[in-house]
Amino acid sequence: MKANTLRHGLNLWPPFLFSGVHVRHISDDWRHAEVELRMRPWNRNYVGSHFGGSLFAMTDPFWMLLALKALGQDYIVWDRSGSIEFIKPGRGTVRARFDLTPHVLDEIRAATDGGDKYLCWFDTDVMDATGDVVARVRKQLYIRRKRERVGKVRTGDVPGEVATA
Repeated sequence: MKANTLRHGLNLWPPFLFSGVHVRHISDDWRHAEVELRMRPWNRNYVGSHFGGSLFAMTDPFWMLLALKALGQDYIVWDRSGSIEFIKPGRGTVRARFDLTPHVLDEIRAATDGGDKYLCWFDTDVMDATGDVVARVRKQLYIRRKRERVGKVRTGDVPGEVATA
């Protein structure tokens, strides 16, 4: 599946569509994503700010999706844990950005090359229009190389081969 196809699908997915979550961008190499949560009358709480659950939901699938797609079909990737710290009330449109760096991908590949599981944390700041942090989300991923692939050349490691999943 292409990144842009997934972006369109997520934007039409009822939990995102009806809560005001909009996926602005997913890069073709699956290493970057940008998401926003738009304030609507039906998604604000009693005091006029975003529901905390909506702030968490807007960030929920992205680290897992990016890692799964960027690493390719030789890997198992699951969300393992998550937490959110509310810094200040979120009002208006808030945004989050996800950047999966080549260094992190290399670290994951090295740690899982022998078939071992790897638990890694990713932090995401949810920011308002002025750039102030309204919430800080932490997600932990469980990553393991598929057992039948341990010791074999990874998809995408052969010259001229492109990793796809």
